[in-house]
Amino acid sequence: MYKSLVSLAIVASISTPAAIAAQDAQNLERIQVIGSRIALRTATDSATPVDIITSEQLEATGITETAKALQFAAPSYSFPFSSITDGSDAVRPASLRGMSPDHTLVLVNGKRRHGSALVHLAGTLGKGSSNVDLNAIPMTAIKRIEILRDGASALYGSDAIAGVINVVLKDSSEGGSIAAQVGQTYEGDGEQIRLGVNQGFSFSDEGFVNVSLEAHQKNATNRAGFDSRQQYPTLADGSPDPREASFDRKNHHVGDSDYDNYGLFLNAEQGLESNGKLYAFGGMSKRNSSSGAFYRRALDSRNIPEVYPDGFLPQISPEIIDYSLVTGYEFELGKWQIDSSAGFGSNSFEYNVENSINASLGPISPTSFDAGTLSTTELNLNVDASTYYDFANNSDLLVAMGVTWRESGYQIEAGQEESYIQGNYQDKSGGSQGFGGFTKESEVDEDRTNLGLYIELENQLTDDFYWAAAVRYEDYSDFGSNTSWKLSGRYELTDNVALRLTTDTGFRAPSVQQLYFTNVSTFFDPDPVTGEFIPRESGTFNQLSPIRTELGIPDLKAEESHSYSAGIVYTGDNGFAVTLDAYEINVDDRIILSGSIDKESSPAIAAILEGTNADSARFFMNAVDTKTQGVDLVITQGIDLGEFGDLQANLAYSYKETEIESISLPSILNGLEDELFDNIEVVRMTEANPKNTANIGFTHQYDDFTTNLRFSYFGEYTVGYSSSEVEYGDRWTTDLSTRYRATDNLAVTLGVQNLFDTYPEKRPEDNNFNGIFVYPLTNTPFGFNGGYYYLDLRYTY
Repeated sequence: MYKSLVSLAIVASISTPAAIAAQDAQNLERIQVIGSRIALRTATDSATPVDIITSEQLEATGITETAKALQFAAPSYSFPFSSITDGSDAVRPASLRGMSPDHTLVLVNGKRRHGSALVHLAGTLGKGSSNVDLNAIPMTAIKRIEILRDGASALYGSDAIAGVINVVLKDSSEGGSIAAQVGQTYEGDGEQIRLGVNQGFSFSDEGFVNVSLEAHQKNATNRAGFDSRQQYPTLADGSPDPREASFDRKNHHVGDSDYDNYGLFLNAEQGLESNGKLYAFGGMSKRNSSSGAFYRRALDSRNIPEVYPDGFLPQISPEIIDYSLVTGYEFELGKWQIDSSAGFGSNSFEYNVENSINASLGPISPTSFDAGTLSTTELNLNVDASTYYDFANNSDLLVAMGVTWRESGYQIEAGQEESYIQGNYQDKSGGSQGFGGFTKESEVDEDRTNLGLYIELENQLTDDFYWAAAVRYEDYSDFGSNTSWKLSGRYELTDNVALRLTTDTGFRAPSVQQLYFTNVSTFFDPDPVTGEFIPRESGTFNQLSPIRTELGIPDLKAEESHSYSAGIVYTGDNGFAVTLDAYEINVDDRIILSGSIDKESSPAIAAILEGTNADSARFFMNAVDTKTQGVDLVITQGIDLGEFGDLQANLAYSYKETEIESISLPSILNGLEDELFDNIEVVRMTEANPKNTANIGFTHQYDDFTTNLRFSYFGEYTVGYSSSEVEYGDRWTTDLSTRYRATDNLAVTLGVQNLFDTYPEKRPEDNNFNGIFVYPLTNTPFGFNGGYYYLDLRYTY
């Protein structure tokens, strides 16, 4: 639908080089950005808020993960940290404008990208959602990232309720770069190294192939406290086991996972004599990580002392394989420009559990397990056409239309039998500790298709007034159809001041993950008296399960939204620019992963769950209507310091707040509706994201030195626990780096992230699980690793 034409000269409206773009706008070629087909001079010319973040700006953060670097470049985008959250430790949820992770559509080179197979089940932001894994796209391959902060379902289809992120791949036809970064935390852990190679090739005057390779290895960090609990059974005479005195009480792993990631991406294009062109892009990545679950003490009933005399820490070690390929042909047919493309993407998440045991099998149990694999596939076929017609006031009317066909598939493969069976050894619990395997009954191989049709109009009616309109119809094989629309306009009050307005409707179809994911997993609930975590087997039952219908849970349907935004843009002649945008997003029938209905609540429910190995049941369901309101402010300024160089300054601020307008729970067996959406989930949806985030950045260029200084602000946020809500205070972090261009080709950067070693507020003493969990396990906005320093070497040729 969209093929980007922006050169590397175009820079972000929120990042420090934006001031340069404002100063030099008159000298830049007109460009095309996401959300519009009419060429613009800068992103501030758009009728909707668009941020353009170049690869140089991502690299200037010194952050080695694409999603995390994006968070520090765009305050409207959040990528909170979590630990001991099963698979979510490896693929963390991210969100735009305070919405759910699956409310943001991700494109690569303007084409829809497939999502992760993982479903976030633990207590993270966006529980019950799946999102695109941006870290599967290596930073080495990225030319820039465009963020459309506006609803765009009418333009791009399902999922674009909060906005759209478009990743544009590098497209140089010659030259390249070799980059290496090494670093570690102030604590001496979290050592990492990233190597990246990019090379452009030209086999003809009209074509290129650009290839990127990246290898990234990162060691774990650990900020767990000391476990003060008794570890070993009391001796026969009632005295403590002498091993208590020598036991290493830092037995949990709370922090970043071990991480190995390898990626290969390519972007290619070949012009044809007929003025058409062929293009292809895509890549593959493989990631292995390892993170800890809850420690099983030596005296734990789930332990086998003959195997683990001192207890054990189960390790969840998934292998994630992701690959994609898009091919297309652009050509002219009469006065129409046609873009036809086919794209395929796949993501698999293989659960491996190590340093574990199936206690019900006794000492003969394996200690490592294949616990099963989740995978998702997506096939997209698109034909898009656009042309111009003469219109009123001697202007041109752009008319675009197209058709999209998509097939989405979801599979669950069972793990090895020992990972889920219930043995008969001493009545101990079955399944691999840390993460119980997917059973044969959990296996799924389902797909769905949808057909989309759209038409879009754009017109620069006068030098001062631009307007656009779009309508889209989509029909899904599993739940029905939806029609969405969008209207937007921009009016220049003066040469420097412009107003922009948009309103749109949108939708998000239930994902195939939400439709078909099913499993019985071990979760831990605190004992109300002792505070000890008690394991419970919780079953997640999908749309195919008869248990769902027996309890009265209705079929899933699409979420629907209606959004409004209004903004003012000021662009000065002296490098000063301001954008201020306010928005409101109303979403009806938001899909949640419900709370658990316990079998102990009634004999009838116990009878329904008989034979499932589950103590409780939960479901995906449409249950909540929400309203999200926010404001985004961006200010940039370029300053000529004369003999002291140039200074670029920027401030970006984002405010977002979500309120629950209504809760609509189905009438289920035994009147247990209140257990489907409790206060913990209310807090997670409305308070887990900081309402206020901001960054202030300065880039100083002097001779061969470039210095970046960035202050990032993360406001207060709240985490709901079973017994209380805890509000955590706001924090500032400071990042500083200096790059020295030693030669025309070689640059050396020394940098520090979180210069002053800032940590989040600690958990209350009565809520830290015997001192083990020093910081909140989920939703900490910038993590709790403390300071990090690094060295970056970059050779460009």
